[in-house]
Amino acid sequence: MKGALILLDQLNGRQAAALVKDGQLQDLLMEVDQPGPGTIYRAEVDRPIKGQGGVFLNTPDGSAFLRHIKGLAPKQMLLVQVTGYAEPGKALPVTSKLLFKSRYVIVTPTAPGLNISRSIRDEDRRDMLLQLIRDTIDPLPYGIILRSSCVDADPKDIAEDANSVVKLAKQVLEDDGQHPALLLDADTAHEQAWRDWSIPAQIETDDGCFAAHGVLDQIEALSAPDIAIKDGSFSIEQTRAFVAVDVNTGKDSSPAAGLKANIAMARDLPRQLRLRGLGGQIVIDPAPMPKKDRRQLETIFRAALRSDTVETNFVGWTTLGLIELQRARSRAPLSRLDDK
Repeated sequence: MKGALILLDQLNGRQAAALVKDGQLQDLLMEVDQPGPGTIYRAEVDRPIKGQGGVFLNTPDGSAFLRHIKGLAPKQMLLVQVTGYAEPGKALPVTSKLLFKSRYVIVTPTAPGLNISRSIRDEDRRDMLLQLIRDTIDPLPYGIILRSSCVDADPKDIAEDANSVVKLAKQVLEDDGQHPALLLDADTAHEQAWRDWSIPAQIETDDGCFAAHGVLDQIEALSAPDIAIKDGSFSIEQTRAFVAVDVNTGKDSSPAAGLKANIAMARDLPRQLRLRGLGGQIVIDPAPMPKKDRRQLETIFRAALRSDTVETNFVGWTTLGLIELQRARSRAPLSRLDDK
């Protein structure tokens, strides 16, 4: 099927959402039995970790780790938000800089001011949006970012969304409880799809729509490490320390074979990592190519990463000629789909 398609269904009895473009699976959201990014706790300070610049916290869902915080006392209560999925056996990663994200706005209590996504370039539209928020919420109690989805949205919908998120933020921030508690659950898979997939698309919510559009077959294929690309193949394998990516040229033996395979990998790797829910340290063993081609590959790689919805940092090249990436763990790993 041509065009964009948003499918809201279930996998193993849990909510799941799929974004399909021209028949190819582009994004996958699913629920697992673990607190997801966006969850907000009232947490209790447990103990500092010397040499790591952080503290452990107690939450209703277990231990959490907060980095780069000074001046906290044991038993002190503070509000924190989960930033990613914890690795097995590790504490939840959290931050004290809370964000309240919705379809049209992001409320930023620690960063005051009214800002608009740079992707909205029409000056008249930008002026209208700024005035809309000022007329709707006066005075602004917190910082607000107007997301790119505001570019052609109904002003009434934007105003209602902004009001709703500001009220939610006020309710959470004014909490004065004295014991660890869950204050705000992360969005469900279907709620996150509504929040983040604002592109024009056909939406289907019927049970079994994944199977009807071939999504289940594409999800099953993600369990295999090998991915075929136009100019060769690459494999993705997860270890306890990092995610390893190996690129091969296949039957092509031309001088440019390595560069072509590496470029094809760079363009598809963000999608493959996103669908598999993989993050952390990514180490890539590219196909052999001259050093003079590294700059071209890096330019293409950085462009592909910028267009990805998951924050990823191109760290650079190692002395062995490997590529290192650092990627946020903002998606549930596909391997946990069967967790009970």
